[in-house]
Amino acid sequence: MRNFMKLVRNSDGATAIEYGLIAALIAVAAIGAMQGIGSKLGSTFNNTSSYL
Repeated sequence: MRNFMKLVRNSDGATAIEYGLIAALIAVAAIGAMQGIGSKLGSTFNNTSSYL
Protein backbone atom coordinates (compact mmCIF):
# COMPACT_ATOMS: atom_id res chain seq x y z
CA MET A 1 0.00 0.00 0.00
CA ARG A 2 2.87 2.36 0.79
CA ASN A 3 4.41 1.85 -2.67
CA PHE A 4 1.06 2.57 -4.31
CA MET A 5 0.73 5.86 -2.45
CA LYS A 6 4.25 6.87 -3.57
CA LEU A 7 3.27 6.09 -7.14
CA VAL A 8 0.11 8.20 -6.89
CA ARG A 9 1.99 11.19 -5.43
CA ASN A 10 4.81 10.99 -8.00
CA SER A 11 4.33 13.70 -10.63
CA ASP A 12 7.44 13.06 -12.77
CA GLY A 13 5.60 10.77 -15.17
CA ALA A 14 2.72 13.21 -15.53
CA THR A 15 5.11 15.97 -16.50
CA ALA A 16 6.64 13.82 -19.25
CA ILE A 17 3.18 12.98 -20.58
CA GLU A 18 2.20 16.65 -20.59
CA TYR A 19 5.32 17.55 -22.58
CA GLY A 20 4.51 14.78 -25.04
CA LEU A 21 0.97 16.07 -25.50
CA ILE A 22 2.21 19.63 -26.04
CA ALA A 23 4.72 18.42 -28.64
CA ALA A 24 2.00 16.44 -30.43
CA LEU A 25 -0.29 19.48 -30.50
CA ILE A 26 2.46 21.67 -31.94
CA ALA A 27 3.20 19.04 -34.59
CA VAL A 28 -0.46 18.85 -35.65
CA ALA A 29 -0.67 22.65 -35.88
CA ALA A 30 2.54 22.82 -37.93
CA ILE A 31 1.33 20.15 -40.34
CA GLY A 32 -1.95 22.00 -40.83
CA ALA A 33 -0.16 25.28 -41.48
CA MET A 34 2.29 23.70 -43.93
CA GLN A 35 -0.53 22.12 -45.94
CA GLY A 36 -2.23 25.47 -46.36
CA ILE A 37 0.99 27.21 -47.35
CA GLY A 38 1.92 24.37 -49.70
CA SER A 39 -1.28 24.59 -51.69
CA LYS A 40 -1.00 28.38 -52.04
CA LEU A 41 2.63 28.08 -53.08
CA GLY A 42 1.73 25.45 -55.68
CA SER A 43 -0.94 27.67 -57.20
CA THR A 44 1.50 30.59 -57.29
CA PHE A 45 4.06 28.52 -59.19
CA ASN A 46 1.37 27.31 -61.62
CA ASN A 47 0.22 30.86 -62.27
CA THR A 48 3.79 32.02 -62.83
CA SER A 49 4.53 29.20 -65.25
CA SER A 50 1.36 29.87 -67.23
CA TYR A 51 2.27 33.54 -67.61
CA LEU A 52 5.71 32.63 -68.90
